[in-house]
Amino acid sequence: MTALKATGLVRNWIAGESCAAAGDPYFVKRSPIDGRELYRVSRSTADDVNAAVTAARQAQPHWAATPAVRRGAILHDIAMLLRARREEIARCVHLETGKSLKDALGETDAAVAQGLFMAGEGQRLYGRTTTSAAPNKYASTVREPMGVAGLIIAANTPIANVAWKVFPALICGNAAVLKAAEDTPLTAYLFAELTREAGLPAGVLNVVQGYGAEAGEPLVLHSDVAVLSFTGSTAVGRRIAELAGKRLAKVSLELGGKNPLVVCDDADLGQAVKWTLLSAFSNAGQRCAAASRIIVFDDVYTIFREKLLDAVARLRVGPNDDDDFGPVINERQLNNLLSAVQHAVQQGALVSAGGMRLPGSAHQAGYYLAPTVIEQVRVDDEISLNELFGPITCLYRARDFSDALAQANASPYGLTACIHTGNLHRALEFVHKVQAGVAVVNGGTYGSEPHMPFGGAKQSGNGSREPGTEALDIYSNIKDIYLNVDPARI
Repeated sequence: MTALKATGLVRNWIAGESCAAAGDPYFVKRSPIDGRELYRVSRSTADDVNAAVTAARQAQPHWAATPAVRRGAILHDIAMLLRARREEIARCVHLETGKSLKDALGETDAAVAQGLFMAGEGQRLYGRTTTSAAPNKYASTVREPMGVAGLIIAANTPIANVAWKVFPALICGNAAVLKAAEDTPLTAYLFAELTREAGLPAGVLNVVQGYGAEAGEPLVLHSDVAVLSFTGSTAVGRRIAELAGKRLAKVSLELGGKNPLVVCDDADLGQAVKWTLLSAFSNAGQRCAAASRIIVFDDVYTIFREKLLDAVARLRVGPNDDDDFGPVINERQLNNLLSAVQHAVQQGALVSAGGMRLPGSAHQAGYYLAPTVIEQVRVDDEISLNELFGPITCLYRARDFSDALAQANASPYGLTACIHTGNLHRALEFVHKVQAGVAVVNGGTYGSEPHMPFGGAKQSGNGSREPGTEALDIYSNIKDIYLNVDPARI
């Protein structure tokens, strides 16, 4: 923070030191709350990425040689320091995203929990001992680090996204280069500063600021980056897979969602409305797991719709703790959302709530979209098929369970899904038949506990999972080891 106060510039973090991008180019970060300039951000290019990768490559062998238990102890210290600084980090998250301080504190606590879980994996980096078909031969496996990990994150939950990637990458013995989201650069920078204070050796974690095309793509292309982990849009994920595939780099992709929440005729409608609000509008809908398709049985559609619209009308939008959600991350995103709503209307959709930029002195300078509910939408309409990443959800009618399940699966995405029902048989059939990486009964479209895997099917990812112990499979190689014994020498 000292460097920012002195220069007004959020810089890179390479080899344990703060540094500006080569040539000192920058871009401006604006507040989602009121549009004002917050600070300038280093605009890195391939030269800066190369410096960061070089620092990581030089630091990695010593870090890999550090016993995993010791690596875990250092990560534990980072998590404890993150907890001690939770208010400072949360204030930064609030500043950069516009979400309430209360929500930012909750996100920071989740990052701490992720750090503690992964720190413990230093004592549990299990291989296995098994049998061989040959006599006098012993077979086993061990995990080994990949080398340099390239980490590219989104801005929606910035400190949680940092934790989800940095902690598992480091516990496996990799060094990392983190390409921070351009809308949340300071959060990533502060985390890097904190790791030095906690005792992480210089170069083990490096942070590069900048735009995806200018800093992210060179990281993907760099021949010394052994594994890439990306969270973001499906379109960018495809591009990363294409580029990384040319050099056969290992890739983990956690991509978008168009998540269904089914409300059956035997559901507790009060709970269904509560979880719909949280799933669709929390974090201003900027969640890959957001419930953007609410599929309701015909028999309860009218009463559910009335209850939902009444609840939506009472939502408070703003950056304070008594608000339900805040602005979207930038003006470009706000304009994209408004265009998507307008296009849906042109295709015959009905906007039943919201659909507009919020007016008034408290909102007009910021990037606030009113909570939006859209009806009369077909499952094959553009708004049904594309992730919007904002506080917009659509209502659909379903004749029965079979129709609701078919609509839930009629999506190119498959990240999360939820059903509200009092029928155990329906619930079990749904969680087994819905095409999603996470299936929930009588709750919301969530799924990010530190010890549980998260990821999706179809266009929601490439099959990898973060966090949980499954994340270790991303950041490590499995080596077979065979020991042959000569009985004559026993």
